[in-house]
Amino acid sequence: MPKIRHTPVAPTRAQQMAPGDSIDAHRHDDHQIVYASHGVLAVTTEAGTWVAPATRAIWVPAGTVHSHRAHGRLELHLMGIAAHENPLGLDAPTVLMVGPLLRELLLAHTRSPDDESPEGKRLRAVLLDQLRASPQEPVHLPAPSDPRLVAVCAMLEADPADRRGLAELGAQVGASERTLTRLFRADLGMTFPQWRTQLRLYRALQLLAEDTPVTVVAHRCGWSSTSAFIDVFRRAFGHTPGTHSRLR
Repeated sequence: MPKIRHTPVAPTRAQQMAPGDSIDAHRHDDHQIVYASHGVLAVTTEAGTWVAPATRAIWVPAGTVHSHRAHGRLELHLMGIAAHENPLGLDAPTVLMVGPLLRELLLAHTRSPDDESPEGKRLRAVLLDQLRASPQEPVHLPAPSDPRLVAVCAMLEADPADRRGLAELGAQVGASERTLTRLFRADLGMTFPQWRTQLRLYRALQLLAEDTPVTVVAHRCGWSSTSAFIDVFRRAFGHTPGTHSRLR
């Protein structure tokens, strides 16, 4: 088993990451806000993967072993928060909505993390207030533990456009449709269609970060039409894929 880095103090800083770059598994004694002002960020823990475009940030609780991966050119902003503060009262990784004000506060704070002036302290206080008010977003791809579910999910992760249903997929792994339906709810906390939609949205964010045309993204991710993809994307993120590309 690879050694997991332990960095007690979660850093507050801004940094650049190239497409495909990653930060290996590590943990902090502090909480951390992880935000990408450009590109798409994936944070992975043993419980699954949380995905965040430029309109989302990820809350990583103290002690959580996690790794980062950049999709597209990434401008990464990290904010450490002492474990005793926990302004959100959350004990699990969570995706948070980032509006224009919270975005500018995160950028300003992470670019001048050592600013202890009265203005800097007020900025951080307002930032924490904005985090408390930030809506939580379900952009999470949970990881399966049951071997049969692991095999099914791996097939779909290899090809999100795979249109097979649970009966056909189950035949490949020696499990009935009924068994897999039960496992998705028990192991992942969501139905099979919900998980597959999350997977397709996750892959769509990756492809959009690589400047893949919207029509190609829709096809590669398994939507029946570009308009169907745009509708699902808008309902998940509040804007169209085309707008998303401009926001990056």
